[in-house]
This record gives sequence, structure tokens and C-alpha cells, in this order.
Amino acid sequence: MIEQIEQEEMKIIVFQLKDKEYALPVNHVKAIEKILHITRVPRTVPFIKGVINLRGVIIPIIDLRIRFALDEQVYTEQTRIIIVTLDGMDAGLIVDSANDVIDIFMDTIEPQPDVVGSVADEFISGVVKLDKRLLILLNLEKVLNPEETLLSVKEG
Repeated sequence: MIEQIEQEEMKIIVFQLKDKEYALPVNHVKAIEKILHITRVPRTVPFIKGVINLRGVIIPIIDLRIRFALDEQVYTEQTRIIIVTLDGMDAGLIVDSANDVIDIFMDTIEPQPDVVGSVADEFISGVVKLDKRLLILLNLEKVLNPEETLLSVKEG
């Protein structure tokens, strides 16, 4: 009897923040846009830069550098907004640049080490070693945590 071993693949989008590469599953990504006009919304937490009107849909925008307590940077030509969706909620994530869309095998995802740069462990769902690259797989549920965001708005 021949046993067939299938390795599950996952397509991810790779993006850059500061000097590290991060990744998100493509099935959560709706679009990648250049930086657009962002309308500031009063009394929101600092990492929420405001909202954009993308083809008639109002989408909140999160600056991942601020969310991860990294140094802020002026937006450049390479800056992108990755529009993601999770449980029917859309949000835009500002990143330094969007690099690649690649396929990885699920068994190449390893748990995050104790220390991964300065990004809090709670935002990381795993690490992928790919040749000489180290990709940090984000936990989108934690990054978009609506309870934390709403709590911060109420306190602000």
C-alpha cells in the first residue's frame, strides 16, 4: 500500500516593517494600495491613523509601526496599505513596502522564539524560515483586536 503524504500549502504576502519581513495569509488580503488620503478620526488610539474611502467603502487604517511600538517613518513611494478582512471586518494596514506573494508549506511554520525583534509575542502566530529569509507570520486577530481598540477609544 502506497501512503500518499500531501503537504498543505499556504499562500502568504510578505511585507516589510523597519528591517524585518512579516507575512499574512493571502486569504485575508483584499487589496494592496499605495498610500491614500487618510481622514483623521478624533478620539481614536494613536495607531489608528483614520479612515479612507476606498471605492465607496470606509475602511479604518492602522499604522503597524505605531501598533508594534516601532519608530515612526514618513510615508514614501514604497509605503503601502494592505487591505485585510477578518470576520467581516475590513481594515487597512500601513506597511513600509509589500515585497512578495509566495507559497509555503504549513509544516515550515515554527512557533515564535522567545524574542522576535521588538514586536510583542501576542501579535505573532509563527515564524517561517525560507532559505536565508526569516518571515514573521502575524496573528491578524490580535493585530485587529477590536476590544482593545474600543477600550482605548473610550479611555481616550
